[in-house]
Amino acid sequence: MKEFLLVILNGESREVPDSTTLERLVEQLALAPERLAIELNYEVIRRTEWPRIALAEGDRVEIVHFVGGGQA
Repeated sequence: MKEFLLVILNGESREVPDSTTLERLVEQLALAPERLAIELNYEVIRRTEWPRIALAEGDRVEIVHFVGGGQA
């Protein structure tokens, strides 16, 4: 079994430990999960699924941050 996988994260190659789940990836990146949306291989993944979905070699992950704002 490989120790690391190569994935594409927001358009850039990145090594992650084998068996990394989406939830663990968010933790490793020190991101606030309540303000994120994740797309895995062009499919939006519900937050409730993050703990169960492990990354695989070559996966494409896009993480989008929601930003509040608007006009006063």
